[in-house]
This record gives sequence, C-alpha cells and structure tokens, in this order.
Amino acid sequence: MEVGTFHAKTHLSELLERVRRGERITITKHGVAVAVLVPPAEEARARFEEAVHGLQAIRERTLPGNESIRELRDDGRRR
Repeated sequence: MEVGTFHAKTHLSELLERVRRGERITITKHGVAVAVLVPPAEEARARFEEAVHGLQAIRERTLPGNESIRELRDDGRRR
C-alpha cells in the first residue's frame, strides 16, 4: 500500500495498526517513496538476510587454507 505524506500524517494511528497486523506501507512525497513502514519481525528478517548475504560474499572471496576451524579458533584464542 502507498500513501502520501499528508495522509500518513493525518492517519498515522490507523496506518500503524495496519502495520502491526503485518501490512507493509510505503509513504510517498510527490509520488516518490521516502519511507516504508514494516512490522518489526519483517525488519529483523531483512537484517538477517542482509547478514547472510554479507557472510556469503566473504566466503566467496576467501580462499580456503590448510588450517582446520579448530586450529583457527585456537590460534585466535592465543592472540
């Protein structure tokens, strides 16, 4: 659902209730999206997915070494 800033300002309580029920609402200004209201669980999920993609990117650019995970862990603990 998209709403303009004036509508969002005058109907904020209603919009927040809809978001609480799981709806996603985009707020626009002159037809351009400026904010998105999302339920907290959806935001947490988006952050989780972002973290997973970041870890996958690191994994793709990291060459495997000869050390085991246990050796790397133990080495890190000694430092």
